[in-house]
Amino acid sequence: MAFDGITIANIVKELNETIVGGKINKIAQPEADELLLTIKNNKTQYRLLISASASLPLIYFTDKNKVSPLTAPNFCMLLRKHIGNGKITAVTQPDMERVIEMQIEHLNELGDLCFKTLVIEIMGKHSNIIFLNENRMILDSIKHISCNVSSVREVLPGRDYFLPQTQEKQNPLTVTQEFFFETICTKPVSIAKGLYTSLTGISPCIAEEICYRASLDGGDAMQSLSEPAKEHLFHTFSRVMEDVQEGHFLPNIVYNEEDEPLEYASIPLTKYGAAPVREFSSISEVLEAYYAQKDKVTRIRQKSSDLRRIVQTALERNRKKLDLQEKQMRDTQKMDKYKVYGELINTYGYNLEPGCKSFSALNYYTNEEITIPLDSTMTPQENAKKYFDKYNKLKRTAQALEEQIEDTRNEILHLESVSTALDIALGESDLSQIKEELTECGYLKKHYSKKKKALGKSKPLHYISSDGYHIYVGKNNYQNEELTFKFATGNDWWFHAKKMAGSHVIVKSNNEELPDSTFEEAGRLAAYYSSGRTAPKVEIDYIQKKHVKKPNGSKPGFVVYYTNYSLMIEPDISGLTLVED
Repeated sequence: MAFDGITIANIVKELNETIVGGKINKIAQPEADELLLTIKNNKTQYRLLISASASLPLIYFTDKNKVSPLTAPNFCMLLRKHIGNGKITAVTQPDMERVIEMQIEHLNELGDLCFKTLVIEIMGKHSNIIFLNENRMILDSIKHISCNVSSVREVLPGRDYFLPQTQEKQNPLTVTQEFFFETICTKPVSIAKGLYTSLTGISPCIAEEICYRASLDGGDAMQSLSEPAKEHLFHTFSRVMEDVQEGHFLPNIVYNEEDEPLEYASIPLTKYGAAPVREFSSISEVLEAYYAQKDKVTRIRQKSSDLRRIVQTALERNRKKLDLQEKQMRDTQKMDKYKVYGELINTYGYNLEPGCKSFSALNYYTNEEITIPLDSTMTPQENAKKYFDKYNKLKRTAQALEEQIEDTRNEILHLESVSTALDIALGESDLSQIKEELTECGYLKKHYSKKKKALGKSKPLHYISSDGYHIYVGKNNYQNEELTFKFATGNDWWFHAKKMAGSHVIVKSNNEELPDSTFEEAGRLAAYYSSGRTAPKVEIDYIQKKHVKKPNGSKPGFVVYYTNYSLMIEPDISGLTLVED
């Protein structure tokens, strides 16, 4: 989700409510394309992070400080000289553009009152922070744009500042119904594209949301709309713009089924239906949470990509092996037929003529007559021995395959549990435990190093039920093993998704009888932290820990139990309280 005009409008509203009238106390430039302003207002200190990064331009309040270089860059020194201790008098957004203008008044060296403007352009790779004097002439900018870089607009000291007009778009707050019908609705594009290519500040996401609210498919052709549909679309669009104009924002993040941030916006995104949504009190909290979590998920996935590839390769190899073993097992099913052939030859073959190629006999097991092929070069006794040899060979093969198939299935279950653990992993310490397990099982080579990176020990997830009971969830097989056989006591309750890879979930019972709601919440956790988390419902086995056993020589996290209770539950953990240990 890129910064759009509606998000900027929400930020401007937040800035007006917090820092207008405040004094700029500190100015820092921690990165080449980033400013950190410390502003004091109404006995409160605010840190405003402004980034003109080409890959991730942002502006939001943050509680975190950043280390600045020992020598401040020239742009930072210029701002300190002119607007250090300056007063912010206004924050505006011109024509719903992705631009914020911050008006600042300050005293110059002679004590005269002067006015400056700090312009923040959040425009993707064209983002910039530009410092203007009272005549809107550029004093300097965090990025210098010459005519060699852009033929549309130079951003250099001494040039007059003007908003970039690279596209013919209209301010959505002033659009009339006549313009909407005659210009936007006549475009030979889809409905959603017609909106975001005609109006400033409207992103594809918001355009799709407007279409959804108007009960229209954003991918349909704009010119296919009937007159009533056009009117309905315009009125839906107008209601959204009224909320923006009146400052009725609802900052929120929409999450996918894996609890990863999917989209954020300053208005409710109804197009995602029943997807989990978290609402925030400010757009700054949304931006900080969204990009921090997005970055965290991306970083962990990058770090775990090699492990995922190893696990996936091993899974594919074992699944192919299992298919081959099961095919061989199906071939052994004819061994009983060979045993019957040998017995019938011994019973009825005493009067067979030499050179006979087959003979018919009554199968006394089924009372059916069958025809038995014979080798004409062998005696009846030799034919019978040949069939008994085939039977015994297939019998030995079947017995060996039973063990091999069981081992291969267990190996697949183990690898699936590792794959699920990689999905659950939240940090490097989690990946370290998984890597250790793969090394112990022979999937990774053991590397000896004198220096080891110090990582904090990964801990299981810790939840508290609505009734106050502590629930623990293992994030990998080592944690599952420790939770079940070292941490849990006999009367604690153990939960696991039935016949699928997943976490061991332990509820500390305190030797009390658990309420039904705690059983359900623990079941939801077991369903969510399993390979079935995307299913509508998951079957969960649960039992007291004292009935869970670990077979000798089995893989980490592997258990057996013979009597258990079961429940069907949705893998939904919204509303459950996660404790930060």
